[in-house]
Amino acid sequence: MSRKPTAKDVAARAGVARSAVSMVVNGRDAGMVAPERRQRILDAAAELGYRPHSVGRSLRNQRTQTIGLVTDQIASSAFGGQLIRGATDVAMAAGYLLITVDTHGDADREGPAYEALLHREVDALMFAALSLREYRPPAELRGRPALLANCFDPDGSIPGVIADEVEGGRRAAQLLLDAGHRHVVALAGLDSFVAVPRRQAGIALAFETAGLTAPEVVPTGWDIGDGVEAATAVLSRAERPTALLCANDRVAAGVYLAAARVGLSVPEDVSVVGYDDDENIARHLRPALTTVALPHEEIGTAAMDALITHLEGDTPLPGSDILLGCDPVLRDSIAPPHP
Repeated sequence: MSRKPTAKDVAARAGVARSAVSMVVNGRDAGMVAPERRQRILDAAAELGYRPHSVGRSLRNQRTQTIGLVTDQIASSAFGGQLIRGATDVAMAAGYLLITVDTHGDADREGPAYEALLHREVDALMFAALSLREYRPPAELRGRPALLANCFDPDGSIPGVIADEVEGGRRAAQLLLDAGHRHVVALAGLDSFVAVPRRQAGIALAFETAGLTAPEVVPTGWDIGDGVEAATAVLSRAERPTALLCANDRVAAGVYLAAARVGLSVPEDVSVVGYDDDENIARHLRPALTTVALPHEEIGTAAMDALITHLEGDTPLPGSDILLGCDPVLRDSIAPPHP
């Protein structure tokens, strides 16, 4: 479309009346437009690149149509990029500008970042973390509608949108159980990370539900070299496991190297399951790695959608943390164990 799209174009694309588009983009649709129809309008607006007149909207609703996002150090990471992309897509579709400030892991920069955003009269605030962790919101975060993404407030004063790591661990283990594996070893990350005990709890739950003892846990780390070292030792045992559950996809890559070092093949001799679905690793390994995906983009999408739904329709913010599922990504690194 060469000309600037209009509300009429959005209405035609979504199959709704122009008045419905006007209500949605101007924040007057509460109780008037069905959620499914509202989503069609937002999707059509995003597809067409439609932007309502922000100055007019701001004058009508006394808002700036901006949302502030402070992050620890995710702006330059692959996973962080997914989270920011999800949040940005939702914000832009609803006519909001997302202002992102990355503190590069320096907590002392958070206060000035929030103050600068509040000085610009943002309508809402969000804090997003690179890895799942506790986060105690500062006073500045309580001055506007706010949510956390990929982190949680241990006091529960501000809800967070996070991955269900217990369920993720359970589903990773279930992949191996369903393939017939019973002698499994878990190469775990460092206990200082909140996700680690949660994943291990999920793994144990899967085995206990199957009437089996939870797998041995070998503290490993997070990098390829850690995987090589731990897997070489485990796979050199006289009674070696038939499958390994890995802390993440980098550790799984190390397992592949270790298996080759001791003369084993993946998955013929040892099955491997990763975690994260790292876009730079998992699908590029040979055989391609079966893993569990962290829902980073979905976290950004859900958190931003909850904020904007609250701003646009006086819908209360969630009263507790929102848990999102971690879905398995089936590739080629699992095979049944040898008889």
